[in-house]
Amino acid sequence: MRARTLAFVCGLWLAGCVDETSDQASPSQLDLLRPGTATIDDPIEPLPLSVEVDARKVALGQRLFDDPLLSGNGKQACSTCHHLANGGDDGRPKSHQEDRQPAILNTPTVFNLVFNFKYHWGGGYSELAAQLAVPVESPRVYATTFDEIVKKLQGSADYRRAFSAIYPEGITKETLTDAIVELERSFITPNAPFDKFMRGDDSAISERQKAGYALFKSHGCISCHQGMNVGGNMFQKLGVMREFFEERGEVGPGDLGRYNVTKRDEDRHVFRVPSLRNVAVTGPYFHDGSVETLEEAVQVMSEYQLGRPLTKEQVSLIVEFLGTLTGEYQGKVLQ
Repeated sequence: MRARTLAFVCGLWLAGCVDETSDQASPSQLDLLRPGTATIDDPIEPLPLSVEVDARKVALGQRLFDDPLLSGNGKQACSTCHHLANGGDDGRPKSHQEDRQPAILNTPTVFNLVFNFKYHWGGGYSELAAQLAVPVESPRVYATTFDEIVKKLQGSADYRRAFSAIYPEGITKETLTDAIVELERSFITPNAPFDKFMRGDDSAISERQKAGYALFKSHGCISCHQGMNVGGNMFQKLGVMREFFEERGEVGPGDLGRYNVTKRDEDRHVFRVPSLRNVAVTGPYFHDGSVETLEEAVQVMSEYQLGRPLTKEQVSLIVEFLGTLTGEYQGKVLQ
């Protein structure tokens, strides 16, 4: 059974557990939300507090991440579209760089990439190293080649010293990629209030936030958003119960999703389910950046994916829970 079909079936089963007559989670649901119980059957796991990385490679990778020299016109850096003090994205519906055509998809966050099973909206890449070719070669982003980047870096005595101190072979496509990937592996955001709660701190989240999580599970949201990254581990069609694109109109290449990778009709409008980690600070939402607020995103997902509209109070509870998934990067809470 395909992953998205299984998720849909699970979603329908979970949906049957909610009390449609009440905006609040029932006492029995809240009884399941005692701290430190994420052991066997809880669908969400806390992020690790750290991951093992090579500090020298991370430092070099950060330098490359922030350097516009790598782009074709010398004006864009990775950090131009991925703001590490905020949500790891650029806060825009679609990125638009100087002298470039606008992007056709919303810029995804770079945080917690290491916990995703595929990369990019269509899930066309299984390795962080392989997916780097997209921003490097895309005419909408760097508009260059690895060969050109390597030539630029080799022209810098400072970069030659920095690379040779770590890599005996010096500056190559492989060492350049390795340094950036090591940096990306370090982009984790632990210590979210919900993680603290799952580790045993009952005071880390409020009663309303606990009720929001109970509703998130019983309503069926958990069928696609679970695991350590609260998503990022499966594919799903956008518009399971209602035709999202038919109602929105004007379908473009970016709306085809995984079809652009596989060319199979059944993969039209299928996307990698995004992680909900830090979702409160990564708007606007969806692959097209068409939804401005988290409240609207929750309601749209409920209607189009589960076929079950939420009340205003239910949306508020779920949004309050989602706010507990905002973590810290380098000891600072994301804004």
